[in-house]
Amino acid sequence: MKFAKVVFWAAGIWGVLVLTPLYFMFDVIGRQDPPPITHPAFYYGFVGVGLAWQIAFLIIATNPARFRPLMIAGIVEKLSYAAALIVLYLERRLHASDLTFGVVDLLFGVLFVLAFLRTKDMA
Repeated sequence: MKFAKVVFWAAGIWGVLVLTPLYFMFDVIGRQDPPPITHPAFYYGFVGVGLAWQIAFLIIATNPARFRPLMIAGIVEKLSYAAALIVLYLERRLHASDLTFGVVDLLFGVLFVLAFLRTKDMA
C-alpha cells in the first residue's frame, strides 16, 4: 500500500507543477511553436481536466485501497495521453521534445498498473 501512496502522491504533485503554468502560457505556446492556438476553450478545458485528475491522484494517495477502482481511470488517463503523443510523434506531427511528457505519463501509467496490482481491494 505504501508503494501506491508514493506513486499517486508523486504523480499528483508532478501534474500540478507541470499543468498549472499552462494557464499563463497560452500566447507563449503560440509564439514558440506556431501556429497559434485557435481554440482556447479546448486548451483551457484540457488544462482544467488535467488538473482535476491531479487532484484525483492526490485523493487516491490518501487511501489507495479505498480508491482502488479509481486507479483504473487513472491508468486510462495516463496511457491514453502517452499513446496519443507517441502516435503523433511517429506521424511527425509532434516535436521530440514534446514527447518527453508522453514518456513521463507512460512511466506513471505503468506505475499505476503496478500500484493497482499491489493494492488489495477493500471488498
